[in-house]
Amino acid sequence: MSEVTVIKLREMKKNQEKITMLTAYDYLMARILDECGVELILVGDSLGMVVLGYETTLPVNFEDVLYHTKAVARGAKRAMVIADMPFLTYQVTPEEALKNAGRYLKEGGAQGVKMEGGVEMAETIERVVKAGIPVMGHIGLTPQAVHQLGGFKVQGGDVEKGKKLLEDAKALDEAGVFSLVLECIPYPLAREITRTVSIPTIGIGAGPFCDGQVLVIQDLVGFSEKVPKFVKKYTSLNEEVRKAVGAYMREVKEGKFPSLENSYSMSEETLKAILG
Repeated sequence: MSEVTVIKLREMKKNQEKITMLTAYDYLMARILDECGVELILVGDSLGMVVLGYETTLPVNFEDVLYHTKAVARGAKRAMVIADMPFLTYQVTPEEALKNAGRYLKEGGAQGVKMEGGVEMAETIERVVKAGIPVMGHIGLTPQAVHQLGGFKVQGGDVEKGKKLLEDAKALDEAGVFSLVLECIPYPLAREITRTVSIPTIGIGAGPFCDGQVLVIQDLVGFSEKVPKFVKKYTSLNEEVRKAVGAYMREVKEGKFPSLENSYSMSEETLKAILG
């Protein structure tokens, strides 16, 4: 069982202790993040763009996330693993949402799920929460609604849309979400939402006043060449991997790799016996 629970997250908000969340899509990265002490690991539907090469998250299906959630859950021992519910796995009916969310916990090994949407999703989220499944909300720039939103851009910048986001946050808090992702929201509004709701807010492009932050791990470590304004690259593994691959290719072509140090040997007697 995860050491990080919904109760611990609420305590962290109360004590003004910042929460860290990162994405992971495989066992190895999950293990690294878990050992580093990250509180939340999100198996994001962003895997569609980061891992599978889609232009949006929309083609990602239930089985895609389930497969990667199983791998991540095997690598995470203390962090709370959240499975991101893909497009149309929860929007059709509350019953279908409950069934799919339950499978991510029962089969995938997750400790919670994430759903996009505000007031319009509150009833569905409440249904899932009442069944004992922790749900993380997500408002602002919701990638599954990218076509409706007109692209990947900041949300809530005018009075009408800003009020809608505040209403969304309150509705999800009342519906029972254990935390709330705020994506691409002006930081003054994100600050007020964080002050208003009782649950922790996790920002991504929402400024420094949220209770925690989340980034896609490939962006953080510099695998992604083009990143949004809100991303900070803490290293450049893209460049380092290219250097390593280039050095490997040169040594193979020049006959320098593998050397005898990288090879297994056997006695001359054994070889002679094999050759007869």
